[in-house]
Amino acid sequence: MGIFDLFKQIEGESHKMGKPTWLIVGLGNPGLEYAETRHNAGFLAITQLAKQHEIALSTMKFRSDCGDGMLGETRCFFMKPATYMNNSGEAVAAAAEFYKIPPERVLVLYDDISLPPGKIRIRRKGSSGGHNGIKSIIALLGSEEFPRVKIGVGEKPRKDYNLADWVLGKFPEGDQEAMQQAFEQAGKAAELIVNGKIEEAMSQYSH
Repeated sequence: MGIFDLFKQIEGESHKMGKPTWLIVGLGNPGLEYAETRHNAGFLAITQLAKQHEIALSTMKFRSDCGDGMLGETRCFFMKPATYMNNSGEAVAAAAEFYKIPPERVLVLYDDISLPPGKIRIRRKGSSGGHNGIKSIIALLGSEEFPRVKIGVGEKPRKDYNLADWVLGKFPEGDQEAMQQAFEQAGKAAELIVNGKIEEAMSQYSH
C-alpha cells in the first residue's frame, strides 16, 4: 500500500468514526399490534434498509430504536421513534439537536394514503398534508424544510370509512408484493438523497 492509499484509508476511517451528518427517520407505532399496518410503512422501509446495510437498530436512544452506519459515503443515524406516531417530532428534534443536524438533512420515510399501494413520492420539503407524524416533526423542528419519501398505502375504500381503522389496518395479501417493492425503492432513494443525488432519486423512483 502506497502512502497516498494509506492517507485515503485513514481519511475514510475517520469519516466513519465521526458524527452522523444525516438523520434517516422511519415513522410508525411501536408494538406488535401495529407491526404490519399501513401506518408503519416508514418503520418497515427503514428496517429493511438498515438490514440491507448491516446496521442494527438495537440501541434505545432519543426514545427511538436506532443505530448508525454508512450509506455510500455518508454516515447516517437511523431512527424508529417509539413515541407513537403523533409525537414523532419529540424523538427527531432531540436527535437533530444532539448531532447538530439541520432540517435539510433530516430524511423522513412515511405512509401516504393519497398514493396507490406500492408507489412512492419524493419531496424536498412541504406541509404535513394532514399526517400527524409529519405535523409533529414540523412543529418541533420549527421547519418544513426537510426531505421526505412518501410510501403509498392506498386510499380509504369509501369516504365514511374511519381513517384510523384504515391506517391501522394490515396490508391485504394482494398489496404485499407492491409494498415490498416500495420499501426497497424507498431505501434506494434514501441512499441517493443522503449522498446529494435527490434529483436522481426523484427521476428513478418518484411516481
